[in-house]
Amino acid sequence: MTQTNTALTTGWGLIAGNGKFPFLVLEGARSRGIDMAVIAIREEASPELERIARRFHWVSLGELTRAIELLREEGVKQAVMAGQVKHNKIFSSIRPDWKLAKLLLSLSKKNTDSLIGAVASLLEDEGIHLVDSTTFLGPLLPGKGVLTHRAPDDEESADIAYGREVARRLAEVDLGQTVVVSGRACVAVEAMEGTDETIERAARLTQGKRLVVVKVSKPSQDMRFDVPVVGLDTIVVMRRSNATALAVDARRTLLFDREKLIAEADQAGIAIEAFEASEPGKDTAKDATGASEKDAPIASQRIPSGKGQR
Repeated sequence: MTQTNTALTTGWGLIAGNGKFPFLVLEGARSRGIDMAVIAIREEASPELERIARRFHWVSLGELTRAIELLREEGVKQAVMAGQVKHNKIFSSIRPDWKLAKLLLSLSKKNTDSLIGAVASLLEDEGIHLVDSTTFLGPLLPGKGVLTHRAPDDEESADIAYGREVARRLAEVDLGQTVVVSGRACVAVEAMEGTDETIERAARLTQGKRLVVVKVSKPSQDMRFDVPVVGLDTIVVMRRSNATALAVDARRTLLFDREKLIAEADQAGIAIEAFEASEPGKDTAKDATGASEKDAPIASQRIPSGKGQR
């Protein structure tokens, strides 16, 4: 989705959930001379946001009417939704106001995409255009290729290819965006628990076996919300879980603290590769007999060591 009226520096708002995402959006917007009004979700957003935002308001998770009123009072015409709202909170612990309750009753599917998509449509009806959440974060979206010094080896590449096929099928039905694979067997699938807990569960199940983590975007990924994210914490969890390779979608995955994240991965010996969203994985992975599916060696199709996209 493209940003409209890019020269406009007024009328911007941020709807903030948890994590570093909202801080990065604020920083990116300010670099373009944009002062955002911040509507922060009390159950999720960091209190530090209030310290750094000039125009700031708290709302509880179920207060959709109040959030819209505040956006209109602040003159917001374009808004960014950034930061996670835990799935289990959305569907279990909130007390919806009448507007949100009505919206929830209207949903044919009770998943996060359906809910946030409906909220986006409601905002549009109120004259508030929800834009691509990565609008101000272009450098954090990797292009296709190996990002670390080390490329995935043959076995990791085989697991990545298998994992991408599985993950893409699951993403089609909005079950999660991450799978963990070992020896071309799917060990763990992400649901509502999040990426890091999925990796930790896989480590418990495999008891020390080498793991590969595959994270994909949805086939019709709406970049306004629920964009795949990888942060430093995931690299830490991978390291202690013996997860040695990570595959993500190019230009559809945000790498928070990108330079530091890649440096940490290099130090841990973790390979990171970004694929086009339509790719199942490397065609060069060897089959069960050890024969290569293509004559060209895998190494010849990789970015040389230390020259990945950083």
